[in-house]
Amino acid sequence: MPEESAGPSDSEGPRRPTFDGPPLSLEEEIAAAKAEPEPGPSIETVNVAVKDGVNRCPKCGSTDVQLREATGMLVCRFCRHEWTEERVEEEFGLGEGIDQLQGTVIASGAADIQADAADQVTFKCEACGAEVVVDTAHALNARCHWCRHTLSVNQQIPNGAVPDAVLPFQLNKDVAVGKIRDFASKRRLFAHRRFRHEFVPENVLGVYLPYLVVDGRAETEFVGRGEVETKRWTEKHGDDTQTFYAADVFRVSRAVAFTVDDLTMEGSSARADFGNGTTNNIINSILPFDTKNAVKWNASYLVGFTSEKRDRNVSGMEPELEDQLLSIGRSQVHPSLGRFDRGVRWEQEKVTVGGSRWVAMYLPVWLYSYRQASNGMLHYIAVNARTGETMGSIPISQPKLLLAALTVGTVLEGIVGTFLVAAAR
Repeated sequence: MPEESAGPSDSEGPRRPTFDGPPLSLEEEIAAAKAEPEPGPSIETVNVAVKDGVNRCPKCGSTDVQLREATGMLVCRFCRHEWTEERVEEEFGLGEGIDQLQGTVIASGAADIQADAADQVTFKCEACGAEVVVDTAHALNARCHWCRHTLSVNQQIPNGAVPDAVLPFQLNKDVAVGKIRDFASKRRLFAHRRFRHEFVPENVLGVYLPYLVVDGRAETEFVGRGEVETKRWTEKHGDDTQTFYAADVFRVSRAVAFTVDDLTMEGSSARADFGNGTTNNIINSILPFDTKNAVKWNASYLVGFTSEKRDRNVSGMEPELEDQLLSIGRSQVHPSLGRFDRGVRWEQEKVTVGGSRWVAMYLPVWLYSYRQASNGMLHYIAVNARTGETMGSIPISQPKLLLAALTVGTVLEGIVGTFLVAAAR
């Protein structure tokens, strides 16, 4: 079998022979798979300005602060002053040095979750001295029942509730309701009758979903077989016709080094599970988010919205990262495979992660949910609260769908019949 190998200067794109030397034994492959990069320096992302749990307006000192979706800024509900936290991209240098990353760098909000960490966090109100409990399983803010100050969880705590950064809502509820209504209206013809009667888009909820945003430096290597067709012919055997071809088969090897910037990965195991009787993978279809505009964590951005806690650790997500990097590597080398008109089948694949940087981030979604009574399936319609991208799932009426299929089939049959009669004449 010929071996196809070329240097980086080849006109088809960068490639070189890979996997040199004898193949690894099973024990060596297992040892290599278990080997982990050296840990890199951590990034401390605690917002010192709000570390004490009291998020004050910088102009008047009020703690009655809320997000204004139209501007993505915080607004004081007392003096109407507006401001925003610093973007984490510049504050922590997250847009720099990706090509020089070494080991696994984990920001403080993405640190491992402690299994025994409690959901309840107790604060002492600085205004009146009362103790206020915040249940981080459901909220990250609470009002002091004595002086009405708003207390917020701003320090990274070991239960995964507080991320490093937050991307504020930008589309308000009215816009989200309109997009959800439009989405369902375009699919109304085949929608289940009960869904049409019970559809209330105003029940949409704004929710911050947990993600881990990853920068990385990697090299992928591929070895396989590629075919170049040299001849094609057709043979007839009775009423059957068969097409044959001849091809040259080459041993093909490719390697590419690249970096990834802000690769978003699910921070919730429930959202990452696509086989649990829901359609929550819809969330992935409204990516990407403009994560470059994420700001330093401030719990005031969550006032009026719900949120989910992160429950996945970096160590458990590294295999998933490697799978995504392999996929990126395949797309990177694909343009150099044009000469193989019968395709390439990769037989060996390898990824080496030189360095990665993990940041926990809340991303904003408007979410409408509907549980189908007949089978218990939970349907979602989701709106990216930054871009307006909308995708979802609605219950389908099977009889209507079948009737439509039969109607189309009958129409096509009639058209074909008319064509054959005309041809016979």
